[in-house]
Amino acid sequence: MASDRTVRDATRRLLRQLGLTTVFGNPGTTEIAFLTDWPDDFRYVLGLHESVVVAMADGYAQATRRPVLVNLHSAGGLGHGLGQVFNAARGHAPLIVMAGQQSRTLLRDDPFLGATDATAFPRPYVKWSCEPARAQDVPAAIARAYHVASQAPRGPVFISVPADDWDAEAGAPVAARPAIPGFAPDPAALAALAEALHGSARPGIVAGPGVDADGAVADLVALAERVEAGVWAGPVSPRCSFPEDHPLFLGFLDAEKRATAAALARHDLVVVIGAPAFTYHVYRGEPDVPLPPLFVVSDDEQVLARADTGAGIRATPRLALRALDEALGSAANGTPGRRVRVTGRVAPPVLARPAGPADGVISAAEVYATLAELLPADAIVVEETPSHRSVLHDHLPITATDTGFLTTASGALGYGLPAAVGAALARPGRRVVAVLGDGSAMFGIQALWTAAREGTPVTFVILDNARYAAVRLLGEAAGGTGIPGVDLGGLDFVALAQGMGCAARYVTEPAEVKSALAAALADDRPHLLHVRTDPAPPRMY
Repeated sequence: MASDRTVRDATRRLLRQLGLTTVFGNPGTTEIAFLTDWPDDFRYVLGLHESVVVAMADGYAQATRRPVLVNLHSAGGLGHGLGQVFNAARGHAPLIVMAGQQSRTLLRDDPFLGATDATAFPRPYVKWSCEPARAQDVPAAIARAYHVASQAPRGPVFISVPADDWDAEAGAPVAARPAIPGFAPDPAALAALAEALHGSARPGIVAGPGVDADGAVADLVALAERVEAGVWAGPVSPRCSFPEDHPLFLGFLDAEKRATAAALARHDLVVVIGAPAFTYHVYRGEPDVPLPPLFVVSDDEQVLARADTGAGIRATPRLALRALDEALGSAANGTPGRRVRVTGRVAPPVLARPAGPADGVISAAEVYATLAELLPADAIVVEETPSHRSVLHDHLPITATDTGFLTTASGALGYGLPAAVGAALARPGRRVVAVLGDGSAMFGIQALWTAAREGTPVTFVILDNARYAAVRLLGEAAGGTGIPGVDLGGLDFVALAQGMGCAARYVTEPAEVKSALAAALADDRPHLLHVRTDPAPPRMY
């Protein structure tokens, strides 16, 4: 094989070896030298705004469980994308964000498009940040970024590359190494957990996004069935890590201390796997009852360090679950103690046709229940309707055991619409449905253009209640009155979608919901439904 002549040649060879040939980006002049003579075996997915680019890459990385390269333009482009870098950090998405920097020969003069302290800009929401000391170090920096991003706990990293580095003479070749695998738990700590489970009469499990991210849902189902433990979804979890139609599924913990403690009080032992213990959003005072004894299993040392109570076990979820299965075989007599089945919400109540609040008004419940009827079993649901999250839980159970659900992990708006496009590009054999609020959709609306350009068969459902309902609800719950800036209205999503090349239609009557959804799901093109929904305040938590 011919030797690499330039840094650009060496980098492209490395990217091929690492499987980083799909690049999400929005280019600028400081990236021209990287992009020139773009290879035929590379794919460049163009987004029309940097936050959209990052969120599309996030959805792609989550669905493939692999790192992906993101190409942004200097400090301005990175700045536009930082809201979704924050989300990627919270959601542990392995993104390699690479932004152009002005030429090294100009940096001392504070040039136009120069990034000041480029590596500091995205911190603390990247695991590692680098501007190589020499042009020849660029491939090595990318190799390191790949391993940092993909090593548990996963997360985004950042590299700033000066524009004149790409044409510089290449240095010594950089060999690609396989991604660093997960790690198993300490045997003594695991034995203590196995003994505790054996002696528990009413065990519970809290499943977090790390389980699905590690491809370990089947392992968790096997554990829950073996020890007869009821399973809760962690508060505001951005993924589904336990099938919601399973008899052991108990429901969703609230993002509030008192409610979480009350729900878990029915157990005499709780194992938290792949989730923080716990994520809260509102504060209504300290719990009336203490949390039961906890074991927290996580690959994140920060989660384990900040847990309020319980024993911590550091491990990636799949290896932890498999090791626990073996440990349970030797714990005591290898047979769990006598169980008392914890009852509660066994499965979400799916109402085929919930009554609307008034004749001619479409409710979010009607939309979700109809989707539950029509969705293929392996569909990927991407959601960003903050004020309707509890309605989704009530009417649309997620049953897929492999990336069946994605949503924002941070609360930063603009994730859902572009993430659905990224997920569809990653998993072309599966139907992707994005259910979005009108306010949320406008933060990432440019991704409709990419969906049309790439021909991704995503069904976008916009629930338009003409307001930032979550802001209004939580603001009023906190005692706020007369809150400005929460009323929307006047948004025409059909016109927006058609203007960017997508099929679209209005849905204004309850009788239209099923036929419109069925037609959209059958369409091999990106298809948007603008559903005008009940403006009455929904229930949150």
